[in-house]
Amino acid sequence: MMKTLQLLVASASAATPFARSAGAIAFADPSSKSSLARMTTSSYSSSSSPAARGRALASCPTVPLRDGTAHPIVGFGTYKVGFVPASASSAVDGPLRPASDCVGDALRVGYRFLECAEFYGNEAEVGKAIEASGIARDELFLCSKVWTTTIERGEDAIRAQLDKSEWEWGIAYHAPRSTRSLFSRRCRYHRDENNPRLRRAMTALADLGTNYVDLYLIHWPVPGKHVDAYKTLEKLQREGKIRNIGVSNYAVEDYKELLDGGIESKPAVNQIEINPFLYRKNTIAYFRGEGVVLQSYRSLRDGKAMDHPSLSKIGAAHSKSPAQILGRWCVQHGFVYTPKSVKVERMVENSQVFDFELSEAEMEELDGLTTAEALDAFQTLYRKCVNRDTTKDGTMEGVKMDITVD
Repeated sequence: MMKTLQLLVASASAATPFARSAGAIAFADPSSKSSLARMTTSSYSSSSSPAARGRALASCPTVPLRDGTAHPIVGFGTYKVGFVPASASSAVDGPLRPASDCVGDALRVGYRFLECAEFYGNEAEVGKAIEASGIARDELFLCSKVWTTTIERGEDAIRAQLDKSEWEWGIAYHAPRSTRSLFSRRCRYHRDENNPRLRRAMTALADLGTNYVDLYLIHWPVPGKHVDAYKTLEKLQREGKIRNIGVSNYAVEDYKELLDGGIESKPAVNQIEINPFLYRKNTIAYFRGEGVVLQSYRSLRDGKAMDHPSLSKIGAAHSKSPAQILGRWCVQHGFVYTPKSVKVERMVENSQVFDFELSEAEMEELDGLTTAEALDAFQTLYRKCVNRDTTKDGTMEGVKMDITVD
């Protein structure tokens, strides 16, 4: 197990200090200005055996959510793993490995937090990997997101989609083998959520077993629809289908709209792009002040910055790769880090962020890499994506034109 883990958190205005609590990482008072907090645990070394590294990753530090749920600080992202959505921003070079193989590799490496989504189109394959792994459900942290098209269609569609996700993930744990065999064919009704036979079958899964997800997110704040969608998730949480509710790609103004809309419980998580090249300090500080845990996506910037001089220089100083420097920056700031790769060696490399720490000067250098052009590009993407794949796709109808960008 890990012998030397030190998690350094600088006291920048956008960074929340941590304190050690019950073996996990716990948020300290967001107003605290203490310089840093260090945490040590058992050894995680790049020279450790694969089995030791896997055990270490499986027991990686956690961040507590509002209800005390332990959220692993490192997870495996599944976007474009085995499947590329039709409206994805970019394609993937070369043939695709099946998502079940990739996720199976990630589980063997030691990842236990899987970041999934309706939009990713591969949750059935994720379910196959989970079943084949033999890992107990309570050892996993499963997160999914509901897509814009479903959000726009309303409560019934959201319920049907959540049932489908739970079917694809949960059938492995409690269904009799004969039933697993039936469902593994995904029936020819798989994509027809209005088919009565499929709806009855999915309802039956609640009686068979795993009828919950650890975290369910609103993928984008669809104008005029996302508040009602969030209220639907609150209902599903009360029914026990969802343990924690969160949001994704929310600006400060979207979050305030939720609060003004009469929701009963604040989001536990906001998943946004966070890396040194898009470090929105004011937005991050606001959400941390609200007690919202920040999940980072594009933590490695899709591999597009690996030759940046700052990453090369800092990496050489620690004998670490640019990807490991980006990952360490993320966890050292206390963000949930969700790298993705379809290559086992990269999965291992990306996870090795706990056996070193960056200096205050190195953190400050990385913090300063966000440009005005990057913030402008973010705002353009936000305006495009909140209506993406809905009946208002391609329009600015209902889109907030003035948001907190930085």
